[in-house]
Amino acid sequence: MEPFHQHVFICTQGKPEGVASCPNNGSLQVLQALERELDSQGLDHQVQVTACGCLGLCENGPVMIVYPDGIWYRRVKEEDVPEIVGSHLRDGNVVSRLVWNDLPAMKAEITESRNHYRAMVQAKDEAGTLPDDLNEMVRSFMPSRAVLTALELDVFTAVASGASAEHVAQKIQADPRATEMLLNALVSLKLLDKKEGRFFNTFAAARFFCEGSRDNARGGLMHTAQLWHRWTSLTECVRAGTSVETGSHEESWVSDFIAAMDRNARERADAVVRAVGTNGIGRMLDLGGGSGAYSIAFARALCLD
Repeated sequence: MEPFHQHVFICTQGKPEGVASCPNNGSLQVLQALERELDSQGLDHQVQVTACGCLGLCENGPVMIVYPDGIWYRRVKEEDVPEIVGSHLRDGNVVSRLVWNDLPAMKAEITESRNHYRAMVQAKDEAGTLPDDLNEMVRSFMPSRAVLTALELDVFTAVASGASAEHVAQKIQADPRATEMLLNALVSLKLLDKKEGRFFNTFAAARFFCEGSRDNARGGLMHTAQLWHRWTSLTECVRAGTSVETGSHEESWVSDFIAAMDRNARERADAVVRAVGTNGIGRMLDLGGGSGAYSIAFARALCLD
């Protein structure tokens, strides 16, 4: 038997920009909306949601499948989610206008998509083309560098509740054209949304990258930005067999380092307290205490005891 009343699959298989795919048509937004709506209607314990790979119906995405009902929804939009949850998942009434039940057409499209993909893989292999996973590994510094630059310039705080590229450029004291290019890159990385020439923080960006947010992690991530500059000298370090002066000594290095260590420690502190326990403990010596995150966690646990 199924552990949940229903199981919903949504394709989130990413593909290059301009290629038909569920994510390029908004499946990630549909997935987030579905999780929010299930929680809002009290169904999150009855319906399991799973992001899955390509279902072979890229031209008709976003695609959503509901089991054990065997219902295939196509071209689902974020605004369709409340109806699907309320009508189908809660009340058992299928949203017929979104259902695709032409089985021969579905099978034909899936088969064509699969054969096309296999042919493409074979052709690339015969041509000696660098495989996608290796290519992505080599180029992965690019999105990282874009995000780190945005953090260094505090772009997400400047965007706030919505701003034009020119307004952001003024706030971060940068070139307007270059700023807009960076903002567009952040849109492609799903950290910003863009509507009618204005940029908006996504939920994750607003929560973790904006000043004033309780969970703002920018301070600790600035240490990662400084590490990036040091890692650029890796080739010279290997040749020399020792560290090589990079010429970048940020005044905030110590505070950024402590912020990064504090973030790491706070993520583990409660688990350490539970593992060690507090029974019979009257004093504790924290060697190399850093930000004091572990001491704070133990002190808090002792107070609760």
